[in-house]
Amino acid sequence: MKFPQPHTLKEIAHLISTEYIGADDFPVLGMNEIHVVEPGDIVFVDHPKYYDKALESAATIILINKKVECPIGKALLISDDPFRDFNTLTAHFKPFQASNAAVAASAKIGLNTIIQPNCFIGNNVIIGDNCIIHSNVSIYDDTIIGNNVTVHAGTSLGASAFYYKNRPEGFDQLQSGGRVIIENNVDIGALCTIDRGVTGDTTIGEGSKLDNQIQIGHDTVIGKKCLIASQTGIAGCVVVEDEVTIWGQVGVKSGITIAKGTVLYAQSGLGHSTKPNGTYFGSPAIEAREKFKEMAYLRQIPKILKQLKTK
Repeated sequence: MKFPQPHTLKEIAHLISTEYIGADDFPVLGMNEIHVVEPGDIVFVDHPKYYDKALESAATIILINKKVECPIGKALLISDDPFRDFNTLTAHFKPFQASNAAVAASAKIGLNTIIQPNCFIGNNVIIGDNCIIHSNVSIYDDTIIGNNVTVHAGTSLGASAFYYKNRPEGFDQLQSGGRVIIENNVDIGALCTIDRGVTGDTTIGEGSKLDNQIQIGHDTVIGKKCLIASQTGIAGCVVVEDEVTIWGQVGVKSGITIAKGTVLYAQSGLGHSTKPNGTYFGSPAIEAREKFKEMAYLRQIPKILKQLKTK
């Protein structure tokens, strides 16, 4: 998430009442999660296990809960609670805006696009040409939809990320300031839920087709010409490359990459990245041919036991 205008390190430190290490006028351009940071971004880290990853990332401002040596060319914001202060910055730069109309005045809707009754279209939403948005669809703020897109009834685009910190008093949610982007020629079935990014974008690539009742987590990127069948759940920060096929009731772990041309058979549980053009099955999913061999061997066990008893 880029700020509307550049800020200085001193200004950001003042907003969250933190000590800082670096020049007062050190430039701060935005804030992002570690997998999408760029120079000028703030990234937060609150566990020693991830200090090095954050300090060595592309981010040039690290919001951290311990005084450490500051890398050359970077700056530090020293906080007793980086998670809280990251939320404070999100709320400041991307505050929630209540709507008073079913279609926000700031929304832009393209030529020949049809919006069926009972839809909600939030602030700053952009919908391209020749789209059909069926009834009872909710499109949250800042969502961008391309041309020739169909969204079926009951789908929600842009809900908050499922991202929580476990505190003694309960779960504390990381606030979402990102977007959902739907590219051209995408079809989205009924009752799908696509969460917005925490600071970046959740993206559905051009020409991809989603069946009914699919969950796409925050900051996940679906490539071009992918097919995803019903009741699939894809966690946050997953990269699904082009021309991937995912059959029904598949579960996908966060933070992995599904390589181009991968096929995931129904009811698989994928917890690791895949190889290009591979076919996977099972839970945990492995290469499909190997899984079928394994299942064939297991079917022989009763026969083997019966033979042993007769000896």
